[in-house]
Amino acid sequence: MSENVFLAAMQKITGGELGVGELIEAATSLVSAGQSPAAQQLYQVWAKFNDGHPQLSVAHFNCAVLQSDGGDLPGAARSLQAAIEINPDFLPAYINLGGVLERGGQPDKAIDTWRAAAQRPGPITGKVVGYVVTALKQLARVASDQQRADVAEAALRAALEIDPDQRDVIEQYVALRLGQVEWPILSPWENVERKTLAGNINPLSLAAYTDDPMLQLANAARFVEAAVPDPEDNPNDRRDAALDLAGRRIRIGYVSSDLRDHAIGYLMAELFELHDRSKIEVFAYYCGVAPFGALHERIKGAVEHFVDIRGLTDDQAAARIAADGIDILVDVNGHTRDARSAVFARRPAPILVNWLGFPGTMGSPYHHYVIADPFIIPPEAELYYSEKVLRLPCYQPNDRKRLVAEQRPTRAEFGLPDDAFVFCSFNGVQKFTRFNVQRWVQILQRVPNSVLWLLDSLPSTQQRLRDFVAAHGVDPERLIFAPKLINQLHLARYPLADLFLDTTPYGAHTTASDALWMGVPVLTAPGRSFASRVCGSLVTAAGLQELVCDSLDEYVERAVELANDPAQLAALRARLEAGRGTCTLFDMDLLTDRLEALYAGMCEDYVQGRLPRPDLAGLKPYLDIGVAHDHEATEMQGLADYHGWWVERLARAHRRRPIPADNRLWTKAQIAALDPPAISAEPARARRAAALA
Repeated sequence: MSENVFLAAMQKITGGELGVGELIEAATSLVSAGQSPAAQQLYQVWAKFNDGHPQLSVAHFNCAVLQSDGGDLPGAARSLQAAIEINPDFLPAYINLGGVLERGGQPDKAIDTWRAAAQRPGPITGKVVGYVVTALKQLARVASDQQRADVAEAALRAALEIDPDQRDVIEQYVALRLGQVEWPILSPWENVERKTLAGNINPLSLAAYTDDPMLQLANAARFVEAAVPDPEDNPNDRRDAALDLAGRRIRIGYVSSDLRDHAIGYLMAELFELHDRSKIEVFAYYCGVAPFGALHERIKGAVEHFVDIRGLTDDQAAARIAADGIDILVDVNGHTRDARSAVFARRPAPILVNWLGFPGTMGSPYHHYVIADPFIIPPEAELYYSEKVLRLPCYQPNDRKRLVAEQRPTRAEFGLPDDAFVFCSFNGVQKFTRFNVQRWVQILQRVPNSVLWLLDSLPSTQQRLRDFVAAHGVDPERLIFAPKLINQLHLARYPLADLFLDTTPYGAHTTASDALWMGVPVLTAPGRSFASRVCGSLVTAAGLQELVCDSLDEYVERAVELANDPAQLAALRARLEAGRGTCTLFDMDLLTDRLEALYAGMCEDYVQGRLPRPDLAGLKPYLDIGVAHDHEATEMQGLADYHGWWVERLARAHRRRPIPADNRLWTKAQIAALDPPAISAEPARARRAAALA
C-alpha cells in the first residue's frame, strides 16, 4: 500500500501536479507505514521540481524533521540551512537547526543560530514573539551548560523583557545568578519587578536563597500547581490499590536521576546492597543523563530490578511502575533537575514518599511522607511540611566502601601555605549568600594567618568573591580555589584542611559527610529549614555536637576559637577517627534496618486506613507575604521570633482582607485576638423603641 502511495506521488511530482498539501499528506502516510526514508525522498524530489515555489522552505523543513528523527543530523542540518536560505525569516528553521547542531556536538554554532533567530528583524506577531522567546531559552540553556554564564543570563533577561511572566525563565535566571554570586540575586529592572522574580523561584533555589520554611512550603505548593499538571485521563492511578503482603515482600521503587557518579549515587550505593531481600523487593527507576561508570554499574548490580525510564513518557513510566505492583514509590529527586514529578502525580503506587534528593517539603497533593530525623525536623517544625514526617536515627545514608586515593597530596600541590590555618567550604557557590561571605570575612580578619579554600568556579564568579573580600579589608589572595577532581582524589585532599565552614541557609550535605569521613571537623549554624539543618544532623550523628552552633554569632566566635586552639582541634579530629566505625552517621546497618521498619509502618498505615493526607490549605497568604519581603536585606535566620514575624504580617493582611484560619500559624485564636466581638443590635433597637414611646 505504501509503495502505491510513493509511486503515485512521484508521478504527480514529475508531472508538476502535486501541491504542498498532497505532498505532506503522502509523506505523512509513508511515515505512518514506517517508510520515513521514502517520505524524505518525496520531499527532496519535490524540492528539485519546485524551485522557486513559495512554500519550498516548508518542504525542506519537514524533510529535516524526518532526517533528525532518523539520526541523520548532517542531512537535517543541510535541509534546514536550505530552508533558511530560501526564507531568512522562517524562524522555526533556526530553532530546529540550533537543536540539530547541539545534538551534533556543535554547541557554539547552535548558540549563534539561536542568537540569529532572536535578532532577526521582522513583523511583530504573537507567533514570531513565541519563536524569539524559544530561541532565547534554547540559547540560554546551552550557554549555561557550556559555562558561558554571561551569554545565558543576557538571553534569559532578553526573554523576560519580552514577557516578564515566564515562570520557567525566571527559575533559570535566578538559579544562574545564585551560581555566580551576583548579589543581590533578585535585582529588578524596569520591566521586571522583584516580586515577579521572587514569586517564581524554583523550590531548590529558594532553599539556597532564604531560611524561611513557611515560604518554602507555600512556594513548593505553588510550583507543583504551576509546573506539574494533573493528568486528565489516568489509567495507572493505584491510590486505592489493595495491599496484601501475605506471602510476599514489600515492593519498594526508587525513582532517581542520580544513580551514577553523583552525590546521591555515592550516598545510596551501600543501602541498595544492604536491603534485606527477605523483606524488601527493590526496584530502581532511572531517569537521568546517559549513565556510565563503575558506581552506576555497582548500583545496577545491587538492585533486583533496574529500569531505565529515560525514554518513556510520564504515562508510560507510570504504567510500568503500576505493572510492577510497587507498594511504596520513593521520590529521590523532589524538585531537582530531571525529576519525574508528573509520574508521581499519576499515583502509580498507593504510597508515595519524599526522601533524600530534595531538602524540603514537596508541597504536593500526592506525597504522603517525608523522611527526616529528629534534628532536621523536630516536632515543633512539622507545620512547615505538607507530608507526614517520619524519622530515621540520621536521615542521610553513606557509603562506607567509598574509594579514597591512596596517594595523599600535599598542601603545596594545591597552593595552600604549609604554616597557615586552612578553613575550607567545599559547598557549591550557589549556596554562598552575602551574609555567609561577610561572616567568613570576619573570621579571616580575626585569624590573620589563615586562608579559605573553596571549590573552583567560573573565573568571573571567583573574581566577584575576591572583589567582595577585598572591599571588606581581606587580601583576595587568601581565597584559594581547588580544581574539581574525581571523587576519590577529592576525598584524599580533604585532610589538608583544618576546619570545614558550613553555609546557610543551604548547608553541606554530602560534602559534610565526606569531610567527617576524612576526619575534618565541620562547624555549622543550623537554621529552621530542612536544607539548613542537614549539616547539624550529620555533625551530631558523627559525635561532634559541640560544633553545632546555636547562633550565627557563635559560629564566628567558635571558628576563631578553634583556629587558635590546636589542641582542641586535634582532639576533635581524634574523636572523628576513633568513632568513624561506630557513630550513627556511618552505621548503615542501623539506617537500613530502621528504613525498612518505616516502610513496614507505612504499609500498616495504609492497610488500617491511616494514610496521611497532605495539608495544602490556606497557603496563598503565606506565599504573598513571603514574596513581598526582601530576604536579601535581612537574614531570616537571625530573627529571634520567627513565628511572631509571620503572625504580625498575617494580621496586617487580615485587616485588609479577612484570612481564614489554617492549621499552622494563623489560628482561630489569632483571629479572635485581632477581631473585636460583634456588637449586638438588640440594645440599640430597645433604646430606639423606648425613645419613641
